[in-house]
Amino acid sequence: MDQKIINLYDSYTHSQISRKEFMKKLAILTGSTALALTVLPSLESNYANAATVHDGEVDAEEITFPGVEGNMKGLLAMPKANKKKLGAVVVIHENRGLTPHIKDVTKRVALAGFVALGVDALSPFGGTPEDENKGRELIGKLDAEKNLGNYLKALYFLRAYPLSNGKTGVVGFCWGGGMANKLAVADPMLNAAVAYYGAQAKAEEVPNIKASLMLHYGGLDERINAGIPAYEAALKANNKDYQLFVYDGVNHAFNNDTSPTRYNEAAAKLAWQRTIDLFKKKLG
Repeated sequence: MDQKIINLYDSYTHSQISRKEFMKKLAILTGSTALALTVLPSLESNYANAATVHDGEVDAEEITFPGVEGNMKGLLAMPKANKKKLGAVVVIHENRGLTPHIKDVTKRVALAGFVALGVDALSPFGGTPEDENKGRELIGKLDAEKNLGNYLKALYFLRAYPLSNGKTGVVGFCWGGGMANKLAVADPMLNAAVAYYGAQAKAEEVPNIKASLMLHYGGLDERINAGIPAYEAALKANNKDYQLFVYDGVNHAFNNDTSPTRYNEAAAKLAWQRTIDLFKKKLG
């Protein structure tokens, strides 16, 4: 698919432009409204393909835990019939909420041998809606300070969880990648933070980071990658423990296997293996 079309969709999903305006621009790029409607399913997520971890492979349940103001919703998952203490990981969703894809990612973390909690950041609005465009709108209405506090509460919850060994990590994607960086700054007890194509922390905040970092970027993701040089310079200057990978020729959201146009299997598998290896090293 023409990279201009992918870039347009990326711009749409990370801005407040209306769907009507997006479709108008897509029709211009494709040549007609009919062609735009043909292309659209390849751009949008198909959650029918979300489940890669099947029922019975892990233990998973919908839970609530105390947030800053009221209870937060989430999916708690762990290896099947687990009775030993494990490292724990908060999974942070993209800017559409706790979608079927991110629930599956949470189960993937559990399958790899960890207690995993996929937090629904949209809990203050009643939870993630089925309409992902509505979810994108609600993300922009979250109170930033309270939202950060809710994720810190999730980490506290996991540290106190009976089957947790007290060591914690986070992994986030897109909007969640930015949150992973923010949590690395905000939580001195965090052991590991993995950010997939997420907004970088501010250079002046880097000295606060104690966690080991792993940063994954798509080579074609000019919007997010513009922040890499300043972030890496600050990490180096402050002698932080970090690994940074840029995957050539792949787009933003390359890990999302429900988004066929941007998903890249080779990059996703390599980044995932690196992520799990870090968690095994730091949370074991």
